[in-house]
Amino acid sequence: MEDRRITKTKRNLKNAMIGMLSNKDFEHITITELCCEADISRITFYSHYSDKYALLDEIFDDMLRIGTADYYRRQAEKNPSKKLAAGYVNMLDAILKLYYDRFDFFQHTNPDKNPYLASRLYSIILETVEMHTMHVKKRLSLRYSPRKIAGFVCYGMLGFVNESHGEDTPLEEIQEEARTLLTDLLKSGILTEHEG
Repeated sequence: MEDRRITKTKRNLKNAMIGMLSNKDFEHITITELCCEADISRITFYSHYSDKYALLDEIFDDMLRIGTADYYRRQAEKNPSKKLAAGYVNMLDAILKLYYDRFDFFQHTNPDKNPYLASRLYSIILETVEMHTMHVKKRLSLRYSPRKIAGFVCYGMLGFVNESHGEDTPLEEIQEEARTLLTDLLKSGILTEHEG
């Protein structure tokens, strides 16, 4: 277990980074500015992180832990029989909940403003969906590789959510429509040899 002072220092650095992203893109944030914002020394920063990318990776790792725990909770409560479509819907719901609960951070993952953050977010989501699809492959015959299915689901759902925002669709409606679209797609059998 991490010392409370270390936990507090890391939390201050993470909050400082997230706060600074409102005014500056990630590439232009310096360690000196970050340390000043978090009220810590550069020596303290480097005793915890090798660079700002390591700090950002830990922020993403924190989010991944939260989202993964929420997904497994949803699976246990809503999908004990491990139905295909319900599993993907639980994953979608866990991702969307985390995204909107921590919008203070995720709003900065726009690829035009912060390409590194956008790339990191996408790769985490892709890896998570691919991992889930690998588990599905143990039970069902897939028409495509887990990586291709994960890419299709991720790009499609992210595009759907982004376009819904562009049309000013309310959040609850986005979530419901995304669930329905994903469920219909999976139950169509287009990705697997069996219906979900």
